[in-house]
Amino acid sequence: MTKTRIEWIDLVRAIAILTVLFIHATDGIYIISSDMIIDYTWGSMIFNFISIFIGRIGVPFFLMITGYLLLDRTYDDVKTQNFWKNNCKNLIIITVLWAVIYSLSLQAVFTNSSEINPVEAGNLFFSHMWYMPMIIGMYLSMPFVASALKHFDKKTIFQALIVFSLLAFIMPFVSTLLDIQGIKNVTIQYSLGFSGGVYGIYIILGYLVKKGMFKKISSAKLWILAIVSFLICVIFQYYTFSVAYNFALWYEFPFILTGSFALFELCSRKKSVRFYSGVKVLSKYSFAVFLIHNLFRLPLLPFVVMIPVTEPVKAIILWILLVILSFGAAALIYRIPKFGRFILYMR
Repeated sequence: MTKTRIEWIDLVRAIAILTVLFIHATDGIYIISSDMIIDYTWGSMIFNFISIFIGRIGVPFFLMITGYLLLDRTYDDVKTQNFWKNNCKNLIIITVLWAVIYSLSLQAVFTNSSEINPVEAGNLFFSHMWYMPMIIGMYLSMPFVASALKHFDKKTIFQALIVFSLLAFIMPFVSTLLDIQGIKNVTIQYSLGFSGGVYGIYIILGYLVKKGMFKKISSAKLWILAIVSFLICVIFQYYTFSVAYNFALWYEFPFILTGSFALFELCSRKKSVRFYSGVKVLSKYSFAVFLIHNLFRLPLLPFVVMIPVTEPVKAIILWILLVILSFGAAALIYRIPKFGRFILYMR
């Protein structure tokens, strides 16, 4: 039986993996060049802040796709067992295998070069692996969450989502604002229970998009929300940098939530996707590329960072190289009988 593909989902998945590669390329260049940060131009700093916002929408896109596709299903004991067998078991095996691959690769890098900082190298190699145990945990909970959601109206679910979002996104943001102003240790103890935290909220949002919860919001308003969210993220990063406050834009930042949601809802309204044949290929290999790409990042960095151009140009060059090499490697490995599809977790 041929699986029916959803064009706009493939588009979002393709955008997500390209943005992940983009932020990893940018992070790599700016981490390596961190000793020269006082020499960065204003434009170079703004490029970095823009890149971080672009890169941070990738994971929310992946999570909202998960909610859109997996939560609107019926699970019983048999279907749950099959879901775990077909998803969680293999994903756990793949995670362990790729952790070993990256560990061996990192050891090889140290053996061939004594000039590489082991902490920076480890961070660069394993920077994406945090996603794996998180998504495995989400998959284990998926049948229970999906079954529970069927008992409630989408408006009731949305009301709960608002409360959870206030706790998971707004409270940390308020604490950060107070900390910047010198008011330290202002935190509120709370527990989100079985919600999955901020990542669970993104998944539930994807489910609500599937249910048409936000169709009455005009596309113009969604574009305004996306643009305003983008501007706030960039301006806030610049502000914290200007006051020498150590701030890292992450997925619990409220305007990453609003920006990624608005863009996801806008994409869901597309009836067709231009150049879909190419988008479909990017989507098909997206998770494989996610697994592979950091194998190329560290070896490429010393060469790209020496190119006599600005940091933004270096980041774009590295990003293009990562896209070409990672997708090329994924396509080649995929063609290895039996082994290829398994090691890349492609079904």
